[in-house]
Amino acid sequence: MKRRHFLQTSVAAAVAASLPTSSALAAAVATLAEVSGDVNAITGSGAQVTLEQSAVRELSESLRGRLLLPGFEGYDAARKVLNPVIDKHPALVVQPSGAADIMNAVSFARERELLVAVKCGGHSFAGKSTCEGGMQIDLSSFRSARVDAESRTAYVSGGSLLGALDHESMAQGLVTTAGTVSHTGVGGLTLGGGFGRLARRFGLALDNVSAVDVVTAEGKVVHASAEEHPDLYWAVRGGGGNFGVVSSFEFRLHPMQRQVIGGDVVFPLKDLPGVLGVYADYAATAPDDLYLDFVASSEIGKEDGVAILHACYSGPPDQADKVLAPIYKAGTPVHDGIKAVDYVAIQRSWDNADPRNTGSYLKSGFVNEIPDKLVSTILQNFKTFNERGTTMFFQHSGGAIGRVPTDATAFAHRKSIANMFAVVEWPMAESRDAHVRYIKEYWKDFEPFVDGWYTNDVADEGGKAINRNYQGTYERLVEVKNRYDPGNLFRLNANVKPTV
Repeated sequence: MKRRHFLQTSVAAAVAASLPTSSALAAAVATLAEVSGDVNAITGSGAQVTLEQSAVRELSESLRGRLLLPGFEGYDAARKVLNPVIDKHPALVVQPSGAADIMNAVSFARERELLVAVKCGGHSFAGKSTCEGGMQIDLSSFRSARVDAESRTAYVSGGSLLGALDHESMAQGLVTTAGTVSHTGVGGLTLGGGFGRLARRFGLALDNVSAVDVVTAEGKVVHASAEEHPDLYWAVRGGGGNFGVVSSFEFRLHPMQRQVIGGDVVFPLKDLPGVLGVYADYAATAPDDLYLDFVASSEIGKEDGVAILHACYSGPPDQADKVLAPIYKAGTPVHDGIKAVDYVAIQRSWDNADPRNTGSYLKSGFVNEIPDKLVSTILQNFKTFNERGTTMFFQHSGGAIGRVPTDATAFAHRKSIANMFAVVEWPMAESRDAHVRYIKEYWKDFEPFVDGWYTNDVADEGGKAINRNYQGTYERLVEVKNRYDPGNLFRLNANVKPTV
């Protein structure tokens, strides 16, 4: 071991031992000691670049949070996302403690044109929140949610998870739309749209954003609202992470009783025609305070499957029986889980249903109606397999979502009544190729029924497909991209490319 490195390590250990209550400082000192050489990295264009040891150490010194390199404690946990098929290795991971750390990380990456990924909850199916050889900004150390009940506003840090927003707001009798799985990142969900059990009543998560702070590619914090930087405020609500790292959100909150009525009603797969028929008839006409999802699913190694209707009714309790009655006309349930339940509890009810401990790949698209032909196509094509799991899933849209003017935000899909998914799962020990090929071929029968897709589900779509998917807002998004990220630093998303 080189004498200089030995002394650095010894000093770090001594300082850490003398400050037992300052674990963050001790970790930072240890990080400085372990930056023992140059770091090889990748630029956004895929070129190799060498980050000099002195520059990496300077970046580490600028942070209150942590800088992780391969081999450091915490590096593997940071680089991983929920989909275990994704196995990428960033050259360095920054775990910021606040906006200042994000600014320093972004400036470092921009000056060196590094490939940049931003991770909040890690739910990106395509793994856009991690990268191979670039910089990952992991926001997991930057989480907080505070509610001002008087102004009905929630202030949420950029790395927060949806569960914190639900927990803090509902404690004061207030809510906003916040997804369906509590460990989803607020940023990843909101910037692309933000569906949830209350979206039909209160609009998408992005419809409830009153302001954001964004660290742009220049490394500066910009406050965006209807009054300040309105172009950026418009663009981040539907344009995803194209324009910077959102370090804080302000959400409008709505009064709501804590108890709702909901849960899963499970039917045998032989009842699929009736279950799907009820959903097709009721999805477009249900009241705004009913959220209703349809699922047809089979697990790996099982020859049978189930059909499920998942409901969350947040309206007047004395109307619940009438509103939920159509569900029970779908068939003969093998399980009826609908009951009065705490809203925060139902928001957590799917948390363990999304462990992603198998390989998975999905295709999705918005449907503006569910015609008989789509119903028959699903019934004819849905099959169970021993070697793979398959799921067809509809997430309910419509209601208040569709009453927002199409040009009010960059989210283009206001006409939809549901987002339709086809998902395939397979054992991790197997190659993904045959399974991915299967679901892509399977999806071709459904493409005639869809009108665009959810930008949060972007996988390997090309530039032309992304342009079409923004449905007339793309040129306006390019103008905003040119202003705030002309070098396309933030490209791991449904990418809006700046003009050259």
